Amino acid sequence: MNNDAIRQLVGRRSLKATEFAPWVLLIAAFLLLPDYLLLGRQIIIMTIFAISLDIILGYAGIITLGHAAFYGVGAYTAGLLAVHGWHEPISGLLISGGVSALAALIFGLAIFKTSEVATVMLTMVIALLGLELANRFQGITGGFDGLEGITIAPLFGTFDFDFFGKTAFLYCLGVLFLVWVVARFLVNAPFGRSLVGIQENPTRMEALGVSVYKRRVVAFAISGAVAGLAGALTTQTNQFVSLDVFSFALSGTVLVMLVFGGVGRLYGAFIGVPIYVIAQNIFATIDPVYWLFWMGILLVIVVLFFPRGIIGISDRLRSRLGKSRAGRTE
Repeated sequence: MNNDAIRQLVGRRSLKATEFAPWVLLIAAFLLLPDYLLLGRQIIIMTIFAISLDIILGYAGIITLGHAAFYGVGAYTAGLLAVHGWHEPISGLLISGGVSALAALIFGLAIFKTSEVATVMLTMVIALLGLELANRFQGITGGFDGLEGITIAPLFGTFDFDFFGKTAFLYCLGVLFLVWVVARFLVNAPFGRSLVGIQENPTRMEALGVSVYKRRVVAFAISGAVAGLAGALTTQTNQFVSLDVFSFALSGTVLVMLVFGGVGRLYGAFIGVPIYVIAQNIFATIDPVYWLFWMGILLVIVVLFFPRGIIGISDRLRSRLGKSRAGRTE
């Protein structure tokens, strides 16, 4: 393998020191905060979910209000596999991601033939459709009571999913790392660059010979697969799945998390999810009844003063430092 092929494999941008920060913090949390592993696991899963949304929203410019549809497909697929005897976690995870990708591909082929406004509405309808189907077929999904009786085999046949959540945390962390590697490669590869071009000017991209429709469908399928992995992880680590995985509230929550961190930056998910979870806990403790009101105020502040999310603050600082250095040089 030559040097060009290696560069293509790892992405067009070399790794920066700051890109190791999330992984150092996550490993430190595992070692130093054993009492918060269950919360940490949920943050990791929602980070995966937020990355899946960022692929289509931040890079392809596809607005969706029902991304929980594919999260839910992955969650119920993993649950149904386990209930019917497929207890091995990794293969169940991959199957769940594949089913979610297939669902996203099928719906994507239809919805991207419509206008942008119709696309937004149809994505919400897909999630509502999944919710109603799961509720309707109670004999299969458990309906309103949720799907119970889920048993997951030890990871690699050795590591049990213990009550303290150590195995679950490391399992989810490993999946997050692989998702990050693949996502980083995609957004820095020509495919990812073409998505940015489609978002900026789809007409020009069509003139250049790029099939906007096909690229959007493929991006939607990839995003659906990653969302399905997040849903499957939720089911496997909780050993339970409910109708909430299809809820509009979940789709809205992950969107808010991404906005907090920064859309179209890949690392916005790593920042936005923890900030949302921490802020939620603080506001719920201070004002248990109206904590959503304070979350809304926080969102308004972020959108008004930090339109590129929290991660955009570092961009401003680097820009100012660069200008000050240039002024000194002159």
